[in-house]
Amino acid sequence: MKIIGINGSPRREGNTSRMLATLFETLHEEGIETELIQVGGTDIRGCRSCYACIRDKNLQCSSKQDCFNGIFEKMVSADGIVLASPTYFADITPELKALIDRSGFVSRANGGVFRHKIGAGVISLRRGGGIHAYDSINHLFQICQMFIVGSTYWNLGFGGSEGDEVLKDTEALENMRDLGRSMAFLLKKLNN
Repeated sequence: MKIIGINGSPRREGNTSRMLATLFETLHEEGIETELIQVGGTDIRGCRSCYACIRDKNLQCSSKQDCFNGIFEKMVSADGIVLASPTYFADITPELKALIDRSGFVSRANGGVFRHKIGAGVISLRRGGGIHAYDSINHLFQICQMFIVGSTYWNLGFGGSEGDEVLKDTEALENMRDLGRSMAFLLKKLNN
């Protein structure tokens, strides 16, 4: 059983990655394999609406100039997907939005390959806009018929510009641990 975490932050060692690391620690304790994938700060582009994925049905986007197809392949093979982002003007980063748009389109064009996978969104924020960003991620999971895993509170962590400031948000870190336990529980139930 494997869960991938996709970091939408261009800061590879920032608050968002600290939250993912806490989540991954718990998943490892539960015997779940994890992989961190960096999309923030890459050259990923948005969907061109060319409809080649609908025509070709080959589990690929026709645009091959960026990292999308490699990431999408890992999303298809994973049992669970965690999408994580800092809050940019009350929403997710443009790189994560591009991944969501393209992966949602390609997955649905190919028979709904995300159906019955588990998903969770993780958001870091300085002050506000986190719920809207969280909703942006969950919309992908819902339209792709995925099981959304929740926790004891919204999967938000507060931290400003310093990369480890979120480590002071003890409620957020405990929430990540609970999220890891809940994801592991559901994965084990689905694989029985």
